[in-house]
Amino acid sequence: MTALPADVSIVVPTFNEADNIHELLARLSAAIPAGLRAEVVFADDSTDHTCEVIEEAAGRSALPVVLHHRPVPEGGLGGAVVEGIARASAPWIVVIDADLQHPPELVPELIARGEATGAELVVASRYASGGDRSGLDGGYRKLVSSSSTLITKSLFPRALSGLSDPMSGFFAVRRTAVDRAAGEDEGLQPLGYKILLELAVRCRPRGIAEVPYAFGERHAGESKSTAREGMRFLRHLVTLRTADPRARAVVFGLVGLSGFVPNLALLWLLTGWAPGLHYAPAEIIANQAGLLWNFALIDSFVYRNQRRHHRRGVRLLTFAAVGNADLVARIPLAALFIGAGGMTALPATALAMVIVFTARFLVVDRWLYRRLHTHHTVRAVLPRVTPEPDPVPDPLG
Repeated sequence: MTALPADVSIVVPTFNEADNIHELLARLSAAIPAGLRAEVVFADDSTDHTCEVIEEAAGRSALPVVLHHRPVPEGGLGGAVVEGIARASAPWIVVIDADLQHPPELVPELIARGEATGAELVVASRYASGGDRSGLDGGYRKLVSSSSTLITKSLFPRALSGLSDPMSGFFAVRRTAVDRAAGEDEGLQPLGYKILLELAVRCRPRGIAEVPYAFGERHAGESKSTAREGMRFLRHLVTLRTADPRARAVVFGLVGLSGFVPNLALLWLLTGWAPGLHYAPAEIIANQAGLLWNFALIDSFVYRNQRRHHRRGVRLLTFAAVGNADLVARIPLAALFIGAGGMTALPATALAMVIVFTARFLVVDRWLYRRLHTHHTVRAVLPRVTPEPDPVPDPLG
């Protein structure tokens, strides 16, 4: 007899969570009410025996289990969630951590809230009225959590309006919202562990609802929150914020302004320590320090996902050539505006700077880091992946 399709796919990203699997599946099985068909999809990046434990636990589980072990953990936890969603079959997808800090008993309530409100995204929130974040270990993690939430909401006020906990890792999303991201050039490009932010910004869910919950203590194992994951999160924020060309132009300009600091510092050293060095070559040399500074920030943060089209050396040399051409072009262009256009020095110089900046940005943005449809980030999850032959026995089959 063919099993009926699931109403909800519960996606669980795992990394060395062997000691939590039995308890997680037991509580999920107990939480799902009669009439709500559910499946559990594990997207596993583990380096221990977690896969073997999932296979063994699935044999006793009342819920069907799909296990996908990723040979390459591209995109971190967010990448695992996206690949898990690709293997999910249901119209509702719930993402939950394996460490039981997210109460499995809340899964039916998330779905019920979505059905009642028509929202495409339902978030379990620690900050909504009635929520609690006491499960965070110590004041440091609470400070990091609240600061990250404040920064994120200030950067995306429109996309995250009505969402009190954009850092939550526990939420339900309709398949229709995820499918919509497949039609975008960027697709989904998760980086690190804050996949909800990626979904909220790129999928543009039609309606957001929240369910308060108490963030519990980890059942077993160690937290995966590290300084490295924090840096991934910051890079992800920049990537999302600069998805719009206008935002990229603003960030490009701000990075360019920040380059004056190393430029002036090196110029001061050259003119102070080498008094015989003429100002002109000193300025040219100092300008390279500013360009290197600008390149490091632009290449590492703003265009991190568009770096594969050219080798790093080509990117650096092209960026430096365009930056030095800036110096060469501004003065004669301003002189042209003064001589042929009858402008005074100040507006002529300002206009020349705007034109040169625009040309520089377009060369970098549209050619050096042009966005290719074939870049190697984790793409949107459609078309769906046909589930692999289930490596674990189905107790209901």
